[in-house]
Amino acid sequence: MPEKILIQNGHIVDPSQLIDGIGDISIENGKIVALELKSGKAKSKARASDGAKVIDATGLYVTPGFVDMHVHLREPGFEHKETIATGTKAAVKGGFTTACCMPNTSPVNDNSEITAFILDKAAEAGACRVFPIGAITKGQQGEELAEIGNMHDTGCVGFSDDGRPVMNSLIMRRAFEYGKAFGTTMISHAEDIHLAGDGVMHEGEASIRFGLRGIPAAAEEVMIARDIILAQMTGGKLHIAHVSTKGSVALIRKAKKDGVNITAETCPHYFTLTDMAVEGYNTAMRVNPPLRSAEDMAAMKAGLADGTIDAIATDHAPHHRDDKLMEFDKALCGISGLETALALSLQLVRDGVLTMPQLVNALATKPARILGLPYGTLAAGAAADIAIFDPNRTWTVDAQTFVSKGKNTPFDGWKMQGQTLMTLVEGNIVYSL
Repeated sequence: MPEKILIQNGHIVDPSQLIDGIGDISIENGKIVALELKSGKAKSKARASDGAKVIDATGLYVTPGFVDMHVHLREPGFEHKETIATGTKAAVKGGFTTACCMPNTSPVNDNSEITAFILDKAAEAGACRVFPIGAITKGQQGEELAEIGNMHDTGCVGFSDDGRPVMNSLIMRRAFEYGKAFGTTMISHAEDIHLAGDGVMHEGEASIRFGLRGIPAAAEEVMIARDIILAQMTGGKLHIAHVSTKGSVALIRKAKKDGVNITAETCPHYFTLTDMAVEGYNTAMRVNPPLRSAEDMAAMKAGLADGTIDAIATDHAPHHRDDKLMEFDKALCGISGLETALALSLQLVRDGVLTMPQLVNALATKPARILGLPYGTLAAGAAADIAIFDPNRTWTVDAQTFVSKGKNTPFDGWKMQGQTLMTLVEGNIVYSL
């Protein structure tokens, strides 16, 4: 791999520098050394030095590599579903150069030894950067705080019991206090398990029509309200994972106005599908939180448009085929989302919901800032983590061609528009279509 690369004539979008225009980028020794726009004020001089590899990006977008702050890489313990190697290969295929993996592995990532194992495996086999999210409580049982300080020092960039809520409010209060001491973020899986009960889809007209037990929107909203109060009380940093309801967006919007240190993410399936997609009982549609109503889906778009929702994350949750080949109410929840996220998100631009800079901000710049990572930027001196994509390229989803071990997608057979053509991590081409 050449040490010097020149990306020419691409449409460069970098929200961190308010850049949106045609230009060139020079890379040396894994770092961005220069960026020059063809029109307007040049940021620096980009040129092809001796021996540089030239990449012609005419007609393509060139952006910071995407940062997915919510993925499940399944290793250790569930390597039959995914490994760090296969999950990160799926990530770079989707334009993601950083993946933050949730702790619900086996054993749970609730101590520095498991954190170190994940980091070692990622360094050995990973195609992109991997940053672990540590568990808030030991074993994700919600009863006793995990080794937050040790895990933070070892490399965890946030903490969550994702997959399970922390139901004990005192434990969550203490988590915020510890998180504040270490300057780290608590990521809330907002679900009141008592309200959710044994529901399997959104509670509403569709659940009645399909004869399936419902999960009310309040199951998410009650926990978000609680965690907002605790974050305000402690001064801790709160991030809400996989926001799915209109009421949740309203709560987060008000909390931001009130000065609470809160950020939030949603996922492509929540602004693409509604609970009506469950018709036919396709278990690929079973996710947690569940697909919601059309009104909720509209609220996700509005929340992204006005910045209430900061980030787009995939909640990539690969499963073995046997986990989905069963009755709807017994199938495991989750979507294999890394390889379809860009195309689904680009629909927001085509529909006029977001501008391209807003979309790149949600996919790359903002998630990096939330977790305090020095990525999501094309600034001189930054690591050359770059996504190059064609927003107009059409393709058809074929789950069997996924790089991920998880073939569980509700979008199998869908015609998509927009595709990653090349991904660079620290100046190395790690994916090329």
